Amino acid sequence: MKSNIQPAEGKLGILLPGLGAVATTLIAGVAAVNKGISQPIGSVTQMGNIRLGKRTENRRPKIKDFVPLANLTDIVFGGWDVFEDNVFESAMNAKVLEPGLLYSIKAELEAIKPMKAAFDHEYAKNLTGTYIKEGTRYEMAQAVMEDIKNFQTINNCSRIVLVWCGSTEIYYEASEIHSTLAKFEQALLDDDKRIAPSMIYAYAALKMGIPFANGAPNLTVDIPALIELSKLTQTPIAGKDFKTGQTLMKTILAPGLAARALGVNGWFSTNILGNRDGLVLDDPDNFKTKEVSKLGVLEDILRPEDSPELYGDIYHKIRINYYPPHGDNKESWDNIDIFGWLGYKMQIKINFLCRDSILAAPIALDLALFIDFAKRAHMSGIQEWLSFYLKSPQTAPGLQAENDIFKQLIKLENTLRHLMGEDLITHLGLDYYEDLVEDVIS
Repeated sequence: MKSNIQPAEGKLGILLPGLGAVATTLIAGVAAVNKGISQPIGSVTQMGNIRLGKRTENRRPKIKDFVPLANLTDIVFGGWDVFEDNVFESAMNAKVLEPGLLYSIKAELEAIKPMKAAFDHEYAKNLTGTYIKEGTRYEMAQAVMEDIKNFQTINNCSRIVLVWCGSTEIYYEASEIHSTLAKFEQALLDDDKRIAPSMIYAYAALKMGIPFANGAPNLTVDIPALIELSKLTQTPIAGKDFKTGQTLMKTILAPGLAARALGVNGWFSTNILGNRDGLVLDDPDNFKTKEVSKLGVLEDILRPEDSPELYGDIYHKIRINYYPPHGDNKESWDNIDIFGWLGYKMQIKINFLCRDSILAAPIALDLALFIDFAKRAHMSGIQEWLSFYLKSPQTAPGLQAENDIFKQLIKLENTLRHLMGEDLITHLGLDYYEDLVEDVIS
């Protein structure tokens, strides 16, 4: 496959719908790294290693040195937002990064100004947009495509990707207008309100053959119409919901409990968060979208239908509370009731004081770099190998999602090995010992 991958030549434009806390933290971080001020901690593409061949070969290059990814110095950022603030102003308002750091890259951040957002207040009732596009769904989609073309021309980009960093939209389920591309495009012309703003961006990107990754739990590309479009234009898609904070901990801890066949009676999770995402999630309709995304993780990992005696009666509850004093510093508490040998009960308690955007920014970067790589490798449709980064991974219809983070990492690394013409690694390891026995016998 290696010979079929197009090189990462020229500039890569990363366009972000939603220039809030996550997006500005990402943009500022890349600017700081490029100036030698800091390191891209948390970015697997930049800091992670990948084993190649046998353990005895000791080949463990950085992923960025193994896979032809875009260099950080070749990235140009842009995006849309419901507020007119430039990225420096938005980053200062978000209060994620220290002012001293932001002032050291002020010129780079002030140069990035948002384009007017495609927005519908009904999908985020707690957010009052003041910098928004006018017109029907179809007209907004055409305007987004025009924005992309202009950005690419002005910044001399050879390639573009979109990563949704906007707010969580209200909960809704797919309907007949989402079932085929033809029905979806007619619904755009009809200005059907069942087309969410995030779908407008996704449609515009995919129509132009531009990869799209969904960082929120919105339905967005999780509909047959846009999957059909991604195949038609031979474009990769990935979704959904950046895996940060509490869910990250669940996908690390739950596989360990399942691996040791320890039972779980209950898992109670609560969060407090004060940024723009927390404000939006304070509306029950928006929280429902996030809740559905987070609830499915444990069920997919523990699989109660396979082990009813261990997980058949699990009670899983999630709460998210808007708490302005915490800002972007999300705090989560988990109480886990487990049982072991002969049914004896035990408990695990976790208090995770995390920084939501600090965890999400490197995920957004990696998704952008990998989905650009996927496009150059002629991959299209759902990219399940990127589920490592996502709370509610998109899969082929009828295929159960894999939420175990360790299995997700194996899938990601083996996909990279496959695309680069390296042997897949199963971690069986028996060949080392068989060779040793043969040496002794001989």
